[in-house]
Amino acid sequence: MKFRPLHDRVLLRRLDSEEKTSGGIIIPETAKEKPMQGEVVAVGSGSRDESGKLIPLDVKAGDAVLFSKWSGTEVTIDGVEYLVVKESDIMGIVEGQKKAKKAA
Repeated sequence: MKFRPLHDRVLLRRLDSEEKTSGGIIIPETAKEKPMQGEVVAVGSGSRDESGKLIPLDVKAGDAVLFSKWSGTEVTIDGVEYLVVKESDIMGIVEGQKKAKKAA
């Protein structure tokens, strides 16, 4: 199934968080928080201003982004968990980083 977000919404795939701390302590699965970093899978067409002009989104598919902790709606498409957020919930694009592992 294909999914295309509407307006200023963005479809994200969460990226895995670190398995252990910088001090070497391994974090058990039950104590992990959901990561606040994700990869943009699909974007909507953009929002409209007061005059009706289309304002395109700043993010594009493939961008690694940081988003607000409690933002978005979790959805499952073809057995894969995604997050649908508004572009305003995205805090920024992470640049110059190697591709992280995708969350299962």
